[in-house]
Amino acid sequence: MSESTEKKLDATGLFCPEPVFRTKIEVEKMQVGDTLTVSADDPAAEDDISRWVTKSGHTLLNVSKDGAVITFQIKKVK
Repeated sequence: MSESTEKKLDATGLFCPEPVFRTKIEVEKMQVGDTLTVSADDPAAEDDISRWVTKSGHTLLNVSKDGAVITFQIKKVK
């Protein structure tokens, strides 16, 4: 069994729908069990990415905010 890896995606400076679109592309390239940490500063990204993760059946491990930057930790589960 391979080690799970953690990837990072910096989507700051991008606006809807780019953050969620790039998140989707990165998750599709990952292996089941891998995690992706996404940073975005588009206010719409919080709802867009959270909704996409739930709809696509993955797990949103954490969402945190630091000023304008929202950080999502997503685990690929299928």
